[in-house]
Amino acid sequence: ISDAMVQDVSDRRFDTSFVKEKTKLYKHNIDNSDKSVVQFDLGRLAEATKLHVGKTMAAKQGPGMVFINCMEKLTMNGPKETLQVRLNSALDAGIDGITLSAGLHLGSFALMADHPRFRDAKLGIIVSSVRALQLFLRKTARLDRLPDFIIVEGPLAGGHLGFGMDWAQYDLATIIAEIKQYLVNEKLDIPLVAAGGIFTGTDAVSFLEAGSAAVQVATRFTIAHECGLPSKVKQEYFRASEEDIIVNTVSPTGYPMRMLKSTPAIGSGIRPNCEAYGYLLDGSGGCAYINAYNAQIVIHPDGKNISVTDKTCLCTHMRNYNCWTCGSTTNRLKDTTRRLPDGSYMELSAEHIFKDYQFSVNHQIALPELPETVAA
Repeated sequence: ISDAMVQDVSDRRFDTSFVKEKTKLYKHNIDNSDKSVVQFDLGRLAEATKLHVGKTMAAKQGPGMVFINCMEKLTMNGPKETLQVRLNSALDAGIDGITLSAGLHLGSFALMADHPRFRDAKLGIIVSSVRALQLFLRKTARLDRLPDFIIVEGPLAGGHLGFGMDWAQYDLATIIAEIKQYLVNEKLDIPLVAAGGIFTGTDAVSFLEAGSAAVQVATRFTIAHECGLPSKVKQEYFRASEEDIIVNTVSPTGYPMRMLKSTPAIGSGIRPNCEAYGYLLDGSGGCAYINAYNAQIVIHPDGKNISVTDKTCLCTHMRNYNCWTCGSTTNRLKDTTRRLPDGSYMELSAEHIFKDYQFSVNHQIALPELPETVAA
């Protein structure tokens, strides 16, 4: 699971009112470009995190583990304080493990060091280079606590990338080999998880044979029944061609981001919604989208027909499923399913996709059976 926009997630799933209360508290600041006053109540943030994690853990069945993805780039106008609350609240609520993502996380282990579960929960880091891993290990060495796993995310992954716009010059297999050699040299035994562009079981096997302990896959599950994307958005993923998949710099985080070029978030000129959300506000209450939006307001003071092309309001568009981030292999999703009589593509079950990864050979993909009502 993810702790992104956790208060909004809690409101929608558990009938809380975190967003409404925060919006009401800072309503007076909506037209002010200075968002430094907009703060998250740490107690309420902890409550939302514990609800999200606690309910998930209560619903868990079987021996599997549930991990939470925690992004450092969600700076929330209080980078250190809010991150510490999110991490420790997840541990409080019984999460099995935490994946540290979207940032170097040089201080994140220290933020959890006093928690009684710091050495028991599974804690890992996402990196895209041996250099990033070296920085992390050097910074956390004094805590005498190594990460339990390292996810190595390559340039073909979906969403935010740990590369510059020169991402195409890099290769996941090469990066993993470099990191594996570094670990051998340092006599460190930490499992590596390959991520990004792994579309078939055969792809996965190639990384396992090269020394990865596991693989992380996501793109093929975006069109599963169980995926939370609206069905109409899943059809956009199915229909996508290779040319429809782009990497741009519209994210206020500063990271390049892979998405469908038809995503409604691109070029949208909506007003910043920081009083309700504000998850990307930096420690001074700033955000690159606010700056880009205000530059357009100078040109269009009536606020009408505004289009902001260089940045996007990621909070609002993510919340409304209007930022269609995707992996580099999204154009191949149509080859994993069947076309229905109305021209749409059949959604798959997560079980079907998982088993195809497990048992497919020679890059073959098992197509689903059509529903009886359609097959007849």
